[in-house]
Amino acid sequence: MRIYLDSAPVIYAVERIMPFSLSVEKRLSAASSFVTSHLKRMECRVLPIRRQDHLLIKAFDAFFADFVHEVVPITSEVFDRATIIRANTGFSTPDSIHLAAAVESGCDVFLTNDHRLDRFSELIVDSLQD
Repeated sequence: MRIYLDSAPVIYAVERIMPFSLSVEKRLSAASSFVTSHLKRMECRVLPIRRQDHLLIKAFDAFFADFVHEVVPITSEVFDRATIIRANTGFSTPDSIHLAAAVESGCDVFLTNDHRLDRFSELIVDSLQD
């Protein structure tokens, strides 16, 4: 099973935010591969960089190095699909890009904590709050 990681699950796992980190860890141990993009890595590192929290930056870098099996490129095909997703759903541009990257890279599941994305039907949206 290929799971595309949204920001919240990564942040919960790295920062050990309870009770969500337990749910993320359970999913991490059950999945066969995790996928994300450099855009997601960027989003997760903004606040630690702003705060100059070098330990947290290293923790995020270690997570992406150790747990992410594939970093998918944001290609023109991803942008084209993201445009359609955004036009049809009203999702934000970043959410549309991530969903498109997940679909284009053959992911089965999009792991998030954003219930607004539950109505996306091109793959399974697994919300940590479920």
